[in-house]
Amino acid sequence: MKKVDHIGIAVKSIDRSLDYYIQTLGLSCLAIEEVKSQKVRVAFLDAGNIKLELLEPIGEEGPVATFIEKRGEGIHHIAFGVPDIRTRMAELKEKGVQLLQEEPKLGAGGAEVAFLHPKSSFGVLYELCEKSGKGGVLNGYLR
Repeated sequence: MKKVDHIGIAVKSIDRSLDYYIQTLGLSCLAIEEVKSQKVRVAFLDAGNIKLELLEPIGEEGPVATFIEKRGEGIHHIAFGVPDIRTRMAELKEKGVQLLQEEPKLGAGGAEVAFLHPKSSFGVLYELCEKSGKGGVLNGYLR
């Protein structure tokens, strides 16, 4: 793993949550985008040495909607930046780590993403995140 890329925070409403992050905490919102493959609307916040990713479910289905229904709002995942997601996925599988998918998916900011099953990570949902620099609203910033 190269570094912690961002921390994903599940929220019921980005519009209602942004005031707290911007006005109260003094963070700046870099962009908002919809990631249909993950069934979420995402707001990227600059927290200095790390980014926060607010995740609002689109509809009542999808992993973030299920998370909020079961656990409420809060920290959803921690994302590690990796230079080659497919190689890292294969290495983790060889070490017995269960992944939530066999192939990376398109995530926010144009990144390729894959998730480690929390049962393999002591209850924490980790995301692998490869930013290739191709497309995406924040690829230049998020690298």
